[in-house]
Amino acid sequence: MSRVQEEMDGNPFVAGALVVGLGLIWFWNSIYIIKEWERGVVLRLGRLNPDAKNAGLRLVLWPIEDAVRIPLRIETLDVPPQDIITRDNVSVKVNAVCYFRVVRRQPALSQVQNYTYATSQLAQTTIRSVVGQFELDEILSQRDKVNAKLQIILDTDTEPWGIKVCQSRGEARRSRSASAWLCNGAAASAAGSRACFTSTLETLMPKVRYRFEYDCSLALTLSRCERISSSSN
Repeated sequence: MSRVQEEMDGNPFVAGALVVGLGLIWFWNSIYIIKEWERGVVLRLGRLNPDAKNAGLRLVLWPIEDAVRIPLRIETLDVPPQDIITRDNVSVKVNAVCYFRVVRRQPALSQVQNYTYATSQLAQTTIRSVVGQFELDEILSQRDKVNAKLQIILDTDTEPWGIKVCQSRGEARRSRSASAWLCNGAAASAAGSRACFTSTLETLMPKVRYRFEYDCSLALTLSRCERISSSSN
């Protein structure tokens, strides 16, 4: 250590290069380029700074301060298809898309860990809850009413996170699995009815055959008796 200090004292160029290198490292870590559709939320010693950084080249005092970029553009959230039972007990598959944006940067960073994932999960549960309150005919004929109710509920629930739900769209269709289940059930019922009819017919056929043979033999006997009586006369 003393040798390095002696070399630095003897050669001021080394000390100057070290200072310049440290300055460049600090300057590189302190420079942030914020895009036009972003805003920078600054954390100073772990605390939120109320003043956000606007677009452009911004200086953050590293390592005392840290900046997090928050996008302000409208984001598109594709909600996975949801299998829902309507109020009239019809299974439907609902496809939905949600458009939202960040309107308040501090709550979006401090109140929720991942606002995109949280909004996606909230949209799925809200769709299942809202669509289950309508009948199938209402869902197909009053889509604007269902979408408006979805948007109001999502916007109210995401407001503490600083999220504004601009629009939500959902489309419902009958579940293929439910239709196949109904068709299979009808086919099984028809097959069971045919089997029951066949079993009943097989049970009754011997009795019908016996009754027919008995009637035929009785008719022949009566006919013979009539012939004998007529010949005797």
